[in-house]
Amino acid sequence: MSLDWYAIQTYSGSEQAVKRAIENLVQEYKIGDRLKEIVVPTEDIIEISKKSKNKVTAQSLYPGYVFIKVDLDTALWHKIQSLPKVSRFIGESKKPTPLGEADINHILEKVRNRAAPKPKISFESGEVVRIVEGPFANFTATVEEYDIEHRKLKLNVSIFGRNTPIEILYSQVEKIV
Repeated sequence: MSLDWYAIQTYSGSEQAVKRAIENLVQEYKIGDRLKEIVVPTEDIIEISKKSKNKVTAQSLYPGYVFIKVDLDTALWHKIQSLPKVSRFIGESKKPTPLGEADINHILEKVRNRAAPKPKISFESGEVVRIVEGPFANFTATVEEYDIEHRKLKLNVSIFGRNTPIEILYSQVEKIV
């Protein structure tokens, strides 16, 4: 038995549905010995609502892709290919090609060592933001640094014509559109 990693292209946003469909297929045809693992790499994203409540959601690192470690033959390939929301296997000349060891190790490393949740909104140096909470509420400021790990922004606020550096939580600012 030759277990190799393959990438399956799916409809974007349907990765978990495809994973469940493959698991159901494995149970239905009793081929659990041929499928070792199904991976949908995700990262945690913090969404900030207007009421300052943080909601952590999982977002796909590779939208539109599911990775499986399987002993693939033509019959199983066609069964998986015919599942709803599956576009195709990634490969050369319309045939599935196993992923390289370095590629899959890079993907699995991201799965095993999940980073701390990131905010849905990211900030760039030099970007102008509006402060919505705290003593500097309703001031506009320029982003100097963005510390993802500590969830803080270093900003330059103009107070009475002087630039004043401050450090503030990213949840206390909003982007100016």
